[in-house]
Amino acid sequence: MSSGKKSNKSTSAQAREAAGREVALSRLRNIGIIAHIDAGKTTTTERMLFYAGRLHQMGEVHEGSATMDWMPQEKERGITITSAATTCYWRDHMVNVIDTPGHVDFTVEVERSLRVLDGAVGVFCAVGGVQPQSETVWLQAERYHVPRLVYVNKMDRMGADFGTVVTEIRERLGSNPVPIQLPWGSEETFQGVIDLIEMQAIRVDEESLGATFEVVEIPEDMREAAELARAEMIELLAERDETVLEAFLEEGDLTTEMIKASLRAGVVANELVPVLCGTSLKNKGVQQLLNAVIDFLPSPLDVPPMEGVDPKSGEHVLREADDYGPAGALAFKLMADPYLGQIVFVRVYSGQLKKGQNVFCPRTGKRLRLTNLIRLHADSREEVDVLHSGEIGAVGGLKGVTTGDTICAENAKVELAGIRFPEPVMSMAIEPKTRADKERLEIALVALAAEDPTCMVRLDAETGQTVLSGMGELHLEILKDRMLREYKCQANTGKPMVAYHETVTAPAQAGSEFDREIGGQRQYAKVILAAKPRERGSGNEIIFDLSTKVLPAQYRDVVKEGIENGAMTGVLSQFPVTDTEIRIVGAEVDPECSTEVAFRTAATMAFRDVVLAAKAEILEPIMALDIITPPESMGDVLGDLNGRRGKVKDMVARGIQQVVRAAVPLAELFGYATAVRSLSKGRASYTMEPEQFDIVPEKVKEKLLNRW
Repeated sequence: MSSGKKSNKSTSAQAREAAGREVALSRLRNIGIIAHIDAGKTTTTERMLFYAGRLHQMGEVHEGSATMDWMPQEKERGITITSAATTCYWRDHMVNVIDTPGHVDFTVEVERSLRVLDGAVGVFCAVGGVQPQSETVWLQAERYHVPRLVYVNKMDRMGADFGTVVTEIRERLGSNPVPIQLPWGSEETFQGVIDLIEMQAIRVDEESLGATFEVVEIPEDMREAAELARAEMIELLAERDETVLEAFLEEGDLTTEMIKASLRAGVVANELVPVLCGTSLKNKGVQQLLNAVIDFLPSPLDVPPMEGVDPKSGEHVLREADDYGPAGALAFKLMADPYLGQIVFVRVYSGQLKKGQNVFCPRTGKRLRLTNLIRLHADSREEVDVLHSGEIGAVGGLKGVTTGDTICAENAKVELAGIRFPEPVMSMAIEPKTRADKERLEIALVALAAEDPTCMVRLDAETGQTVLSGMGELHLEILKDRMLREYKCQANTGKPMVAYHETVTAPAQAGSEFDREIGGQRQYAKVILAAKPRERGSGNEIIFDLSTKVLPAQYRDVVKEGIENGAMTGVLSQFPVTDTEIRIVGAEVDPECSTEVAFRTAATMAFRDVVLAAKAEILEPIMALDIITPPESMGDVLGDLNGRRGKVKDMVARGIQQVVRAAVPLAELFGYATAVRSLSKGRASYTMEPEQFDIVPEKVKEKLLNRW
């Protein structure tokens, strides 16, 4: 959550709670369900809501009736596209749950959800194990230091292997998994779980849809394995907890309370990851997962205060979970509503948001009034009068707020750490189908770009076309579909193309002088810039490396604007420039003739010159590709990858199949689904996700430059 490492030090000593709270802070859980596509996140969430009494009938993803997949596009495709938030209750605890997408094109939804959550449940397929998107969401959770549980789903599927998944989590994700359950049977014989903490077996009643279960003795044929697994669990706890070690040496065993307390401390400190198992579709293991969420994942009191800065002084400040502290909330998602206007999803870190209250947005410097406060359940809403610290909710009709903005008290201003979003990798030209669609298209594009920070819209300076960029073909397809359904706008679109970028590869310095007569008046400015490359994926940085005596404050904003305009339109071609540090190192001002227009133009010209001098190159998106293929098709698959400029990183056996992991340029992967099926007689499958941007080979660069 904060940029620093989380500790498990509780702030409960300082926390004050309002009398009107529904539950105490210690009984609040803000969790997310994260996983690779088709691992069973939404099905698991449906079961959690059913057992918690939030739903009276379980919906199914494959039937298009899942509560959390409420968008028409989600129901039709059987996938999650947007993160959906809901609230349920379990064991006198309030659990705010966010079900996130698994498809790589919608990774932004995972990013912004993890930014505001206190804990997460990683769902892994017992057959597929650690898949590409599993790694991505896991690393996202690592970056925000979010404590996690693991739920190994689909234990009833052919090829399910609990032990292999645990090993992959340890080896591929670098985590410290601690199985606290063992599966009772596997594939078609899976009937329940062995609880290693209580040392008992749990058999689920299928007729009650898993609502009731029977606790029995561990079967004799599993007792030895259970005792060994329990000993390994206690050994892992003893390695990090001296109290556990001493108790074990004295008593020879540990109490249930001591095991749970030690596990919880390890989870909150991000040192241990408890592993559970089940099959959500067959209603087995989900109630035990809910218990684990309550027992092991942190409350808002267990995580460090949220970090931010004072927008006026720049000083570092903290916001603790405290109902009577100054209000501080983060807007992490936007959604358009035909009745309420813009709905802003918020996580309240400190203080309270009350209906009718005036708050402040540091980015815009404007005062805002809270008129509608909402508690969410997928696409249905419940109006409330107050959102307390630690809670997740929404504010309706709030204008001028965007994703990553802070909403705070005006007399205690704070700007909380924002959210990092990936660069789009694909784009397409878009235009209204008829003149009547022109205005609707403009409204739709503005609204969609406001909701989704990975949806970018720009005007191509050379062709005059509007270009829509996103995270992949499916992302662009969904955006176009939403324009038609939600905004009644028909549009013509071009063929999706790779979103290339430009960057510099060496340090350089260059300047440009603008000296012209416009409208009978001389306009003069000179700007000198220095450029050097930054780490890949870090974006651009503009630094003023000169005093206000050389470049007065009145011209600084327009110089920055000129540089940003140059970066947007590109230098070698029309691709935006990224991962570049630009320093303004010199300037000349004529008190009589210098104007803002002159400085803006001189800055853009100097930017083009310095980027060319700094050995500009074109970057292309590289995809991490995982191909699951029968062994007899391996040769053909590898040969095809080689022809696509692919680099094979790893080849491993998974059951009777082979898994090939490779890095391949996105430009070479159009039509790959058809190609890989053809190579394997329809038996191979693949998943891919963005890995990085890399410099294109010289031959590809020449083709791109000739194309423009």
